[in-house]
Amino acid sequence: MRLVKCWFCSSTIYPGHGIQFVRNDAKIFRFCRSKCHKNFKMKRNPRKVKWTKAFRAAHGKDMTKDKTFEFEKKRNRPERYDRNVTENTLKAIKKIDKIRSAREAKHIENRLKPNKQKKLLDDKKEHDQHIHLVQAPGSVTGKIKVDVSEKKSVQNEAMEE
Repeated sequence: MRLVKCWFCSSTIYPGHGIQFVRNDAKIFRFCRSKCHKNFKMKRNPRKVKWTKAFRAAHGKDMTKDKTFEFEKKRNRPERYDRNVTENTLKAIKKIDKIRSAREAKHIENRLKPNKQKKLLDDKKEHDQHIHLVQAPGSVTGKIKVDVSEKKSVQNEAMEE
């Protein structure tokens, strides 16, 4: 089964799916869906469209340089089938997948670290600017003295006796 990548968004195209466009110079462009094909016809650059893998790679959103990506490369050398080699390869694929997912999680965490610090500083700044909304009115200027009159009502006098 031959799997190809979409020219625009770099997603996988399975057999029987997608659109193929052949230019006059015999260059073949394969698209996974009409969305990619229409963007290509509108002459949009995949590196400037936010939902493509090219944009994410160009702007540091996804990991681009990692040793684990070399295992995905296509190799055109035919290998003689050996059950032990196949078994070891399948075990290695599982280990590589775990390593890659851990590295991607670490990459995302490192990418978001500066934003956490910036968000904390922005929250502190906003709190300081609008402190009057949080604090009680009396606590801002200090203590407020309230004069209480000593007038006694008739009922209070009767109750005291």
